[in-house]
Amino acid sequence: MRHASPFHQHQTIEEHFSFWDADKYATLEALKSIQTLTAELVTIKAELSLTDEDFYQFYKEEYDHLDSLKLPPVRDQLCIHYVEVLDELAELRTDWDAAREVGNNALTSIPTGSLEQINSALTQAHIQVDTSYTKLQNAEALVAHIEVQLVVDQRWEIGGPEYQHFKEEATLGKYCTALDELERLIVMRLFKLSKLSLLGTGKFIGKALQRCSDVIRDAINWYNTQAVALKPPLSPQPKISWKDIADYGFLGKFDLLRYSRNNIRTSDWSKPGHRETTTKFFKLC
Repeated sequence: MRHASPFHQHQTIEEHFSFWDADKYATLEALKSIQTLTAELVTIKAELSLTDEDFYQFYKEEYDHLDSLKLPPVRDQLCIHYVEVLDELAELRTDWDAAREVGNNALTSIPTGSLEQINSALTQAHIQVDTSYTKLQNAEALVAHIEVQLVVDQRWEIGGPEYQHFKEEATLGKYCTALDELERLIVMRLFKLSKLSLLGTGKFIGKALQRCSDVIRDAINWYNTQAVALKPPLSPQPKISWKDIADYGFLGKFDLLRYSRNNIRTSDWSKPGHRETTTKFFKLC
């Protein structure tokens, strides 16, 4: 320092105090933010009758809820597939019966003596019956294969208790898949908008999404279809609109849409006021 020129000596001293001032004011701003946040938290806690222990409990309940959203066990996944294959088998059996009926009546509308039309009708009926029967055999083989894996002694009846249980699980799986796809598309769009420095108010985000997202529109329609398809004992979920999408910032709010066997809308941790207060609390921790 003593060997530096007067200019560099003054420059070093000025930079020292400049950085010192910046650190000092940054600390003061942080302290001011902490004081403001603390005051807000005290007021909100009094209004909502909450304690510090409640925030830790909310965190635990939310964690447990999100942890319960993992994929079902492998056997349950296989049972869901079994139910879907049983439905497909029933449809193919109906198609085969219809094809045989058409084949039996193939000659009723053909004029007598028209050999060419008779041969053509018989050929088409034969192809239709063979095709439907082949599909039916393949479905039967797949059902039998799954029954061996599940060690099913007697085939489940459509409408039976086991069938009905995993039919509901299949419906729930379609709902979660639709929600995951919608979430993925929205987050991708938000990332693109952030790169373009377009992130602003929720209203602006909503308009940007509307202009360039036919795919997202289709995903919303698909989600709404699956949400309404949930039947008791599952709870039908509310439909989503463009306005709702504009209000979703990131993954956290989509997580709350996921179906839980417990109605999370009645849980304290899922209430908007409690969630906002919990966020403030953990910012101070």
